[in-house]
Amino acid sequence: MSLFITLEGPDGSGKTTQARLLAGYLENRGIAVLCTREPGGTKLSEQIREVILSKVNHSISDETEALLYSAARAQIVAELIRPALAAAKVVVCDRYADSTLAYQGYGLGLDLDALRTITRFATGGLVPDLTFYIDVPVKDGIARKRHGETNRLDEKNIAYHERVRDGYLEMAKAEPARWVVIDGTQPVGEVQKQIRNRVELELKKRGF
Repeated sequence: MSLFITLEGPDGSGKTTQARLLAGYLENRGIAVLCTREPGGTKLSEQIREVILSKVNHSISDETEALLYSAARAQIVAELIRPALAAAKVVVCDRYADSTLAYQGYGLGLDLDALRTITRFATGGLVPDLTFYIDVPVKDGIARKRHGETNRLDEKNIAYHERVRDGYLEMAKAEPARWVVIDGTQPVGEVQKQIRNRVELELKKRGF
């Protein structure tokens, strides 16, 4: 039995750390795990990531941005995620298709139905079994991010990031069976504990 887990949240929410901690925990339990990220994960997808996030590419249109994310996603799904799931592994992915709906849909105002259609094409309709949204106030996330490396999207205004957060919360409310919203202002260990507890329930259902 396979299990597809994604972690979503604004930059600075700690989702990348949480994804790695979860993957390590599962590996220590003897479970085969693929831990990867979006955009990226494959050689081609990482190249696309560089183009999207580079601060020199301010001329990228909103539509081009959305399509580049989807192209990177199509590659990682075909090359890594589907083969791992077929091999009965647990896949832990730092971001996935919900990011496009949040950032390019709610954030930039692109047509959500069009983005959903593009996403279905890019992924072949592959939807996560479980999605964790690590929620932090926008100003907190931005402040955390400033301590590390920033990218083109980090330079957008607060109103944009507020729309992204609102979009995530709206999606989570619409699909409560898949989404788990966790307060990301809690200590790292507490956030991880809540993630593991929910994952354990899902693992038992699937006979891991």
